[in-house]
Amino acid sequence: MRSFTKSSTRHRRGATRRHAAPADRWLNRLLDIAVITALVVGGVALIISLVVG
Repeated sequence: MRSFTKSSTRHRRGATRRHAAPADRWLNRLLDIAVITALVVGGVALIISLVVG
């Protein structure tokens, strides 16, 4: 029967992490801000519509 313990000689498999370019980081930050703003505005609009209507 084969042992399934991790061996220090075994290499990790899977996707490799790559460092994002500075422009990618700014675009990701801008997208995060846009999504959070849209969620806040939508939530406020929903609350106002429930209170008024």
